[in-house]
Amino acid sequence: MQFLRGVLAVIVLLGVVALAVPVKAQAEAELGAIKTYLLEKAAALVEGSAILKADLDSYYELAKSVNFDYDALWSQHKEDVVALVEKSKSDWMNASPLYEQMEGIVAGVPSLANYDVIMDAGGQGETNYAITLPDGTVLQNPPNLFGLLELTLWGGDVDKKYVAKSVDLDGDGAQEFGEELPDANAAKGFADSLDFYANGLQTDATAWEPTTSDAFTALVVMIPTMSEYFESWKLSRFVAGNESEQGEFSVISRLSDIKDIIGSLEVIYTGISPLVASVDSARDEQINSGLTSLKEYVLDLYQQEQDGKRFTAEEADLFGSEAQDKAEAIAGQVAQVAALLNVPIAQ
Repeated sequence: MQFLRGVLAVIVLLGVVALAVPVKAQAEAELGAIKTYLLEKAAALVEGSAILKADLDSYYELAKSVNFDYDALWSQHKEDVVALVEKSKSDWMNASPLYEQMEGIVAGVPSLANYDVIMDAGGQGETNYAITLPDGTVLQNPPNLFGLLELTLWGGDVDKKYVAKSVDLDGDGAQEFGEELPDANAAKGFADSLDFYANGLQTDATAWEPTTSDAFTALVVMIPTMSEYFESWKLSRFVAGNESEQGEFSVISRLSDIKDIIGSLEVIYTGISPLVASVDSARDEQINSGLTSLKEYVLDLYQQEQDGKRFTAEEADLFGSEAQDKAEAIAGQVAQVAALLNVPIAQ
C-alpha cells in the first residue's frame, strides 16, 4: 500500500533532467547487504509468527474443549487462559517490530510490496487476499493481519468485533484497556494467515535479486510517507487517549514504527551510497545526513513519549508536517541522483 501511495510523489520528484553516466559506476552499488538484512529480518519474522501461531493454537484448543463457551473457559481455565493470552500479546509485540524493521524494503520494492498491504498496511477492501477461519468463514479482502491480530488480542476497536469476553486479566479488580478474551476462531485464523504470509515473504525475499532500480524506487517511494504515519499516530491512543476510535496502533507507538522504517531506509541507502558518491559526493553526504537527521527527529519525539510526555493533536500535526518536509527534501535529492544515473524509478 505504501508503494501505491507513493506513485504520485515519484512523478513529482522525478521532474529533473536525466543524464547518462558510465555503466561501470553502477557496479559500485553494494546491493547484497540490503538482501542480507531483509533475509535476516524475514527469518526472524517467520520464527516469531510461528511462536504466535503455536500459542494461539493452544488457546483455540482450550476454547474448543469447552465448546467455545467463554464464560466456562474463564471460570474453568482462568490460569491457563491468562498465561496464553498474555504470552500471545508478547508474541505479537515481538513480531510486529520485526516487520517494521524491514518495511522500507518490502513496501518499497514492487515485487514484494503486496506483502506490506496484506500484513501491515491495507485497510478493509484495500487488500487482495482472503482469510479462511477454522469454522469455515471466509473473509474477503480483510484489513491487514497485524492490525487484525492487535484488535483481536487487545480489542482496541469500538465494537470489539473479534473479542469474545471482557475480563479482569490481571486480577486487580478493574477491567481496563486490553483485558479481553480473544475470539479463538478469529485469533487462530489470523495467526495462521500471518504465519503463511511470513513464510511467503521469506521465500520471495530469498528469490529476489535486488537491482539499483529497486533500491532507488524504495527510497523515493517510502521516504516521503511521514505525514500518513504521523496522522495515524495522532489518531491513536498515544495522542488521542481514550477518545481514540482508531483501534490499531494502540499498543506500540507509531513513533516506534517510524524510527524502525527509517532504519530500513538507511540500510537501503547504505547499499547505493558508494554509487551516489562516485558521481556526486556532496549530494551523497546531504542524503546521508538528511536520513540521520530525520531519524533523530523521530527518536527525540519517541523518547519524550516514552518518558511520559503526552503530545496534543496540534503538536502531532506540526511534527508530521516538519517530518514530511524533511522527508520530501531527502527524496528529492535521491530522485535527482536517480535521474543523473539514468536509473529508472518503477511507477
